[in-house]
Amino acid sequence: MRFMSLIRVDENTGQVPSQRLIDEMTVLIGEMRAAGKLVDTGGLQPTAKGRRVRLHDGKLSSIDGPFAEAKEVVGGYAVLEVADLNEATELTRRFVAIHGDEWNIECEVRQIEEPGI
Repeated sequence: MRFMSLIRVDENTGQVPSQRLIDEMTVLIGEMRAAGKLVDTGGLQPTAKGRRVRLHDGKLSSIDGPFAEAKEVVGGYAVLEVADLNEATELTRRFVAIHGDEWNIECEVRQIEEPGI
């Protein structure tokens, strides 16, 4: 089963990862990839560099970022290949724990819909 862990951050803090966090994350990502559990991961650029495309009442519109109404935004993601939600949650907990007291983050873990499953 594949799951996506969506990392939510407050992008208005201007916070950047410490060298300790980068080093520990590099080790964790390496371990998860070697175990075949991590399919893909990445951080996202700030919403100021993005755009939203919206369909409302049959009309398409787009708006450039930043998106003032959004305090917490998806700042990154991980796609996991695991047995079940419990395993996806445990791997996500390891990821979150590495951030220590430097960051306030939240991750949403959801199963990816796959055809025929």
